[in-house]
Amino acid sequence: MRWILPAVVAVVFGTVSWAEDARLKSLQTGHDAGAWEAVGRLDINGRGFCTGALISPDLVLTAAHCLFDKTSGARINHETVEFLAGWRNGRASAYRQVRRAVVHPDYNYDADVSSARVRNDVALLELAHPIRNTTIEPFDTAPRPRKGAHVGVVSYARDRAEAPSLQEVCRVLARQQGVLVTSCTVDFGSSGAPIFTFADGEAQIVSVVSAKAEMDGQNVSLGTALGAPLEILRAELSAGKGVYQESAPISARIGVGEGRASSGAKFVTPGQ
Repeated sequence: MRWILPAVVAVVFGTVSWAEDARLKSLQTGHDAGAWEAVGRLDINGRGFCTGALISPDLVLTAAHCLFDKTSGARINHETVEFLAGWRNGRASAYRQVRRAVVHPDYNYDADVSSARVRNDVALLELAHPIRNTTIEPFDTAPRPRKGAHVGVVSYARDRAEAPSLQEVCRVLARQQGVLVTSCTVDFGSSGAPIFTFADGEAQIVSVVSAKAEMDGQNVSLGTALGAPLEILRAELSAGKGVYQESAPISARIGVGEGRASSGAKFVTPGQ
């Protein structure tokens, strides 16, 4: 599915170069993946997957759209979601079911893609049991970085579903209306993947992947800014919310090539 999002790209392209970006590195071995065991694959109802990351022993950060059925538009039962921490070549360092899940209260899965939809595309999953494993250390979060800052991303994707990949150097191209635009490489399955800064040599999460884009043959990714949205999600869980309730199917969807006039930038949600 492709959408148009002209407001975000207006400030991005024209003078941007991707020459400094690192290539994706597959984390196939324990030695390579050791620092990233808290990133895992979210298997969703046996029909797809996203990427998520631990930010505490029992909380996984991901994208809100991962919790919606892409055909009906209804919320899925998050109890059918399994977090596979450090999933690599058929094995995970820990396996956990999801007990509760909250999405940003202003997120609307069926809305036209806009800055508002992307900046609210964040969810927090509470695991049925905390992961207390000396090899799996949750990540801290940090304020969103400035334009031009170096960031990195660890993600799974449809052509690399059996091991995560690290892109250690990509860059922030723009910050606009709560959306972080980066040169990081993402694809289907990368939704919810953590975007990191590396201040003082420590990886800290500053965003999660919401969508990817193509323009003039170059790839960009869109991520949510954390900060206030994450605090809202924590408050929702503290208030006892996040218990699954079945929602009615949503019929109105935007199809390929539909929507408002194109700016030349095609945006895709890299979900399940």
